[in-house]
Order: sequence, then structure tokens, then C-alpha cells
Amino acid sequence: MNVEEQIKKYINSQPEPKRSEMQELHQRTLNVLPGCKLWFLDGKDSENKTVSNPNIGYGFYTIKYADGKTREFYQIGLSANKTGISVYILGIKDKKYLAQTYGKKLGKASVSGYCIKFKTLKDINIDVLEAAIRYGLSTS
Repeated sequence: MNVEEQIKKYINSQPEPKRSEMQELHQRTLNVLPGCKLWFLDGKDSENKTVSNPNIGYGFYTIKYADGKTREFYQIGLSANKTGISVYILGIKDKKYLAQTYGKKLGKASVSGYCIKFKTLKDINIDVLEAAIRYGLSTS
């Protein structure tokens, strides 16, 4: 199964209304990043143990570790969780920037250094979320 098929299967496995909202976010992210590299992480480690929620990834980002090693990863991530949806924006150096710049404008969302969590799309301003994603892309 290729990445696009894995993503479609993952989104379709979600209950409504999360399924429709994930599909909308997926499409909006593709519109922001046309032709980007797509990723799908099933949340399992090398021993097939679940270590995280599955993630859809968009774009390309090189993570640089303190020991000098690097790792290729996605730049924007999308994941369903028990209480809603998480959007990850990697590569922003200032860990307070997302919360300070977009937090209040987003609506009912929890914003950390690189993650925006919300229960449902109707709780947030999706245009502000898209602006945060665009900002994240400009920082790499």
C-alpha cells in the first residue's frame, strides 16, 4: 500500500465528524503545500508496539539533534487523538511563537511550542490555523 492509500485508509477509519474534518485539513494542507512529500507513520515502533497516534506528514524537514546527528522528517503533521485533532508544525525555533502569535486568534485550541490541539474544526478559526502552517513553512 502506498502512502496516499495509507493516508486515505487512516482518515476513513476515523468516526464522523472527525473523518470529514481530517479530510478537510488534509486537503487544505495539500493546497498550502502542493506537490509536497507525503508521509504516513502508523505509530508503531520496530517491534510493532504502538508508541504514538498515527500521523500524516507533509513536506520535508531535517531534525538536528544535540549529538550532531540528523534525521529526515515531515514539517507539518496531522493526527487524530482521543479528544480531537492535533496539528504539528516543526522547525519553529521560538517555542512561544505559535501560542503568542496565533493562540488567541485560533479559538478553542491548546497551543504548545509546536502543536495545536482542538476538539473540532467549528471550535477554531481554520484560516488562522492555515496562517500558522504557512508561517511554519517559512521558517525552514
